[in-house]
Amino acid sequence: MRQLSDTDRDAIRLAQDPQFPRWLEQITATGGCAHPVHLTGSTTTRDTATGEILHHYDTRTEPGERLLVRCRNRRATVCAPCSRLHAGDTFHLVRAGLTGGKTVPEEVREHPRLFVTLTAPSFGPVHHAIAGGKRCRPRRDAGECEHGQPLACTAVHATDDRLVGQPLCPGCYDYPGHVLWHAHAGQLWDRFTRATRRHLATAVGLPQSRFSEHARLSFAKVAEYQKRAAVHVHAVVRLDGPEGPETPPPPWATADLLTAAVRTVARSVAVRTPYSPAAGEHALRWGTELDARPLRAPADTDGPADDAVAAYIAKYVTKGAADTTAGTDHRLLTWEDITAVPASPHVQALMRTCWHLGGLPEYAQLRLRSWAHTLGYRGHILTKSRAYSTTYAALRAERADHERAGLQLPDTPEAVTEAHWRYLGSGHTPGAALIAAGIAEDIATNRDIARVEHGGWGA
Repeated sequence: MRQLSDTDRDAIRLAQDPQFPRWLEQITATGGCAHPVHLTGSTTTRDTATGEILHHYDTRTEPGERLLVRCRNRRATVCAPCSRLHAGDTFHLVRAGLTGGKTVPEEVREHPRLFVTLTAPSFGPVHHAIAGGKRCRPRRDAGECEHGQPLACTAVHATDDRLVGQPLCPGCYDYPGHVLWHAHAGQLWDRFTRATRRHLATAVGLPQSRFSEHARLSFAKVAEYQKRAAVHVHAVVRLDGPEGPETPPPPWATADLLTAAVRTVARSVAVRTPYSPAAGEHALRWGTELDARPLRAPADTDGPADDAVAAYIAKYVTKGAADTTAGTDHRLLTWEDITAVPASPHVQALMRTCWHLGGLPEYAQLRLRSWAHTLGYRGHILTKSRAYSTTYAALRAERADHERAGLQLPDTPEAVTEAHWRYLGSGHTPGAALIAAGIAEDIATNRDIARVEHGGWGA
């Protein structure tokens, strides 16, 4: 025993516990969650008419007198099992808005739908990898910038080259503009959707104030960090009737009209920042790289497939800033914390810019120091309009109902449940973490096999 590691000794200790089988059941029920939440308490279901106890559960009979529940963290770097579940929910949420299901009618596939990618603007030239073995920035007589750095790069960068995404000259790079663009990206998207509605109304001769009486613009979008540590947006944009996906769009609502509106608005919409003596005033816009493609209609073969788009968005929703080395997944509490982050000098410079601008009164409402770990980006990774499709809460409630169906609880309409829970902590001991990782791997393997056999997401 002395020659064994602490992890192995802890695993043996757990296996020798008389309640080990029940503990394994709990770990399996969490999907092998890497950081489960420990709760203690009880639930009691009573018949309100007779006072009879229909069901009672108490953690005093559980291993360690506690119940383990999922942490539900979406980031794969924090908890891979929970991130896979979150990705599955995202897939079904996005897919329902494309093909129907989950309370959305199947006729939604006939509505005009686009897959749109909006990028951040340029804040300065960066190194990039170009397919086909082409050189990075082969410019003749490019010369040097005012800081003495060359304005050209003749190297051929591999996609995993550490220079990819780094500025040619950090001194010339607009770090304040980059951070402020991140901080206002949500507002820029809001103005983009509003302006798209106004543009559509004007294009078909409707008063802008009456657009909602004829059509509704629905969307689901996900944010992704690029190699240059700037966020860009992938979105499904759909035109519905005035009541949402349940009503057909008006005859004038076509994919071509929606595409033209998106392209026009993306070039013109802007958000202006307040003037700052330190950073000046910025007009924040989308980048020039824009992609807007109609999604494949049921009878067509052109355009991206619905399932492929849903899977693409689901893949990125589990990624945090740390996955693309564009930040970290935990908040920074002090200036010194920035130096300890295992990130490139470019990313650390963005974090320091967040910290500096966050101390200025004109930017106080942006809370840039609180969001320095995400380089100023304050939005959710995935957001959607209300009428796009179902919600995460509805999907989780449906899954919980399915799991409770196997418990054979009494179906009494006059029953009431009293619950009393208390938080005890989170995480695993070393041996428990090893066992949970094995269970999570087995579950993931089984899901991969099921996905191949059934041709679906397998979530």
